Amino acid sequence: MLTSTFVLLQGIGPVTERRLWQEGLLDWQRFLQQPRVAGLSPDRKSWYDRELALAQSQFDAGHLHFFASRLKSRDHWRFYETCRSRIIYLDIETTGAPPQEGDVTVVGLHRNGQTTSLIRGENLTADRLQAEFDQGELLVTFFGTGFDVPYLRAKFPALRLTMPHFDVCFAARRLGLRGGLKQIERAVGIERDSALQGLDGWDAVRLWSQWRRGDRKALDLLLAYNAADTDNLVPLTELVYKDMMSRFGPPSGDSSPAPTLLRPGCSR
Repeated sequence: MLTSTFVLLQGIGPVTERRLWQEGLLDWQRFLQQPRVAGLSPDRKSWYDRELALAQSQFDAGHLHFFASRLKSRDHWRFYETCRSRIIYLDIETTGAPPQEGDVTVVGLHRNGQTTSLIRGENLTADRLQAEFDQGELLVTFFGTGFDVPYLRAKFPALRLTMPHFDVCFAARRLGLRGGLKQIERAVGIERDSALQGLDGWDAVRLWSQWRRGDRKALDLLLAYNAADTDNLVPLTELVYKDMMSRFGPPSGDSSPAPTLLRPGCSR
């Protein structure tokens, strides 16, 4: 999808991008091979050719920060396929207070089928967090732009977290899915273990408090809850990406009906 992206060019928005796709210019190479493009002056076509040649060289070199700085955050879902093997799925738990008064209690990180739990007072440090993030090229969260990332930056000011960020919450809203992570999981058919049914963020605060008072089982349940939040982002992100591609990506040439995440009862 990234090499089919034209909205990184100054003066091209979603409407013009879709027109280019409909005219058969489905990726950068097809655009570059075309001597003229309807609606573009020769000078602008030459300018775009230079910009796309630069973009291709940056893509081939794996310099994804080049694109992160040129794409709006709402378009960072386009990194998904390119970065699939180096995605970091993130979810954090806190003491329930704002960063000024509160603390991060658990950080869940999922990468390449493995989940890591970092626990306050044990293995949650700025250096360990940085080492984990340095292994990724794309961050995936659910409302992480509004909560997880700002909270981490407030508590770990030296943290370098500059990779593209696919916030599934806002992509899901564009698809008509409303509500929190658990509600959307149910809407698309993702299930949780029965022991975790009904638990939410405030339960995570309570469980941490119980653990601090010596209840080891509370910590085990908290870690399982956080792991479910983190792990379930993997199938949810795949579903959201496929639906974003079918609705906002270039034509596939497949005449079959586009898949949809929407189910009866979901808000539109």
